[in-house]
Amino acid sequence: MLYWALVFLVVALIAAFFGFSGVAGAAAGFAKILFVIFVILFIVSLILNRRGPRP
Repeated sequence: MLYWALVFLVVALIAAFFGFSGVAGAAAGFAKILFVIFVILFIVSLILNRRGPRP
């Protein structure tokens, strides 16, 4: 139990460091861009797979 408490303490300290240093804002912006790219790729793959199997 003490091991997990120390693990969560370290994770919380790392999250606090990134949250208070401004890196979180940059990471959030990057994540938004990646999300849009992956949604577009998902929609394109759905459209291409609706045509049926290739001969």
